[in-house]
Amino acid sequence: MLDFNFSVQVMQELKEEIENYRPLEQLKLRQTKALLIGQIGAGKSSFFNTVNSIFRGYVTSQACSGTADHSLTTQFRAYQVRNGPSDKPLNFRLCDSRGLEEGQGIETKEMCYLLDGHVPEKYVFNPSVPLTPDTPGFIKAPKLKDQMHCVAFVVDASTVDVMSDKMLEKIRKFQTHMNQRGIPQVVLLTKIDKVCEPLQRDVGLTYFVPAIQEHVDRVAMMIGLPRSHVIPVKNYESEQDLDTNVNILTLLAMRQILRFADDFLYNYLDDLDPEILNTTD
Repeated sequence: MLDFNFSVQVMQELKEEIENYRPLEQLKLRQTKALLIGQIGAGKSSFFNTVNSIFRGYVTSQACSGTADHSLTTQFRAYQVRNGPSDKPLNFRLCDSRGLEEGQGIETKEMCYLLDGHVPEKYVFNPSVPLTPDTPGFIKAPKLKDQMHCVAFVVDASTVDVMSDKMLEKIRKFQTHMNQRGIPQVVLLTKIDKVCEPLQRDVGLTYFVPAIQEHVDRVAMMIGLPRSHVIPVKNYESEQDLDTNVNILTLLAMRQILRFADDFLYNYLDDLDPEILNTTD
């Protein structure tokens, strides 16, 4: 349960906290990276658009989003989020990739390449031609700045009950490789207004509605993460203007993602030889 009310002041405080975010100074890393992955239509590209909208000051649609039989996102993109007035990039990137599908989409090998930072910007995923070290642009010796520091699974709250066993198995396989690398994970529980009618009028009620807490519990159990790692959000879809409560939910999620990314970096720092700290990129 949150210990504050949704208000413009709270929104501004969260926004400023994220604008002022800096990765660990000792690592000389300019931006952290969070990977967004999820089923087709779950809202991963829309989540980036929503974050981007908050800092631009108006509703944007920079990343292609919508519904289709196959993923609308075909490229790997490490999106910048810019502060509207200054146009200055913030100190994190949200990485978008092809949506998860049972028969195609990203497979385990490509996921490992994504996590480790081998995938070049704007690489086009092709189910019939898998990524290999011989692929043009393949980053053969990735640095810390190329790697993923946190992963956000994007899950549609309205389809949780019909997620197939095959899809859940695929997600758990991915998690095995994330856990081996010590990469923290969160779940962005999207489309919460589709499963709870009161939220269609006021998403500020999100943390006070039993139905949402039940969905959080269910997803936490399915994915195998603590409840605090499952964060309900509402992306901008039909809206033409920004909404304070939508912004607060998104900023809370973004703050948690950055905090978990820092956890990864602290572990990385602990494992580093002090003598090579000055050369870390």
